[in-house]
Amino acid sequence: MKVLVINCGSSSLKYQLIDSETEEALAVGLCERIGIDGRLNHTPAKTGEKIVIEKAMPDHEVAISMVIEALIDPEHGVIGALDEIDAIGHRLVHGGEKFTESVIIDDDVIRGVEEVSPLAPLHNPANLIGVRACQAKLPGVPNVGVFDTAFHQTMEPVAYMYGLPYEYYEKYKVRRYGFHGTSHSFVSGRTMEILGLDPKNSKVIVCHLGNGASVSAIKNGKVVDTSMGMTPMEGLIMGTRCGDIDPTIVEYLAHCLDKSLEEIMTILNKESGVYGLSGGVSSDFRDLDAAAEKGNDKAKLATDVFAYRVAKYIGAYIASLNGVDAIAFTAGLGENNGVMRAQILSYFGYMGITVDSEKNGVRGEETIISTPDSKVKVVVVPTNEELAIARETVALVG
Repeated sequence: MKVLVINCGSSSLKYQLIDSETEEALAVGLCERIGIDGRLNHTPAKTGEKIVIEKAMPDHEVAISMVIEALIDPEHGVIGALDEIDAIGHRLVHGGEKFTESVIIDDDVIRGVEEVSPLAPLHNPANLIGVRACQAKLPGVPNVGVFDTAFHQTMEPVAYMYGLPYEYYEKYKVRRYGFHGTSHSFVSGRTMEILGLDPKNSKVIVCHLGNGASVSAIKNGKVVDTSMGMTPMEGLIMGTRCGDIDPTIVEYLAHCLDKSLEEIMTILNKESGVYGLSGGVSSDFRDLDAAAEKGNDKAKLATDVFAYRVAKYIGAYIASLNGVDAIAFTAGLGENNGVMRAQILSYFGYMGITVDSEKNGVRGEETIISTPDSKVKVVVVPTNEELAIARETVALVG
């Protein structure tokens, strides 16, 4: 089967066409500036050459049309006709409690996703725009929804409930949901495969560290706890998100700065994290490392605070799991920054975790970076959310 994987944002659309038999991406691409002026970046695997097409994209339906044209183009296309696309897999951010696993998308599913959209007002509506555009342009091709929140729905109430009046959960579904679920699922499964762990008797902690970042505790293949909450702002300090804070800070800053709740939330989402801590140097750790090396104390503080927060979550999850067999690092920072990995793991010397400094220099490659005698195995596993979505899609329609 050939599966078109779609990850649709409000003004962008990422895609991959994946051959499910070989699990190779035949083409990858990005539509950006949708609704502005439009740009398609398309890279066929057979040449590796990025094709850039500047063309007006007033909406996502036009963007989907351009993706299809690129895929069947005589020069840089990778398929001969549209009927070679057997299914479409969509990343859907929030499924609430309604969707605990991937589903074939029909009208009832769309209504269900709309019902939980207040929990992800920036993401779910954009995701559904991509679904509807694909339905319009590829009628008859099955569409599958793969939810970021679904993998975390094995958490027990002791992990997902907040210390708020219970009626807020009953009426408004206020609880921890967790995100990056597709990545945590893929990486935890691959970690168990690499290390030969028994999926039914294993304790794995996955650190998905990028501009958005989260940690999950996975026991016997099921999530016990995860750092993100009702929204992706809870948990770790991130690129521009604040992570865990005293909620009274919101009221305090609103008074101090004479700003509305909405304005304060924008600050917490888009102007905080390591970007804010560094004094606005950058949300990119490469820039922060470079600035720290030049003596920028705020940049150094930002990376130190980030590492400390990750270590705190790992420590908490070791407790929740009552031990740990393996720790996995993934996503842009987790896969590529050996210095950060070493800094995080330095907090766990008491557990007998030892790192091979040479292997820890790896960037973006699947590698065991702990020493053979380390009491806990540590691995780097590049995430592949698109492949995970394709696998889920094939499992439902194949």
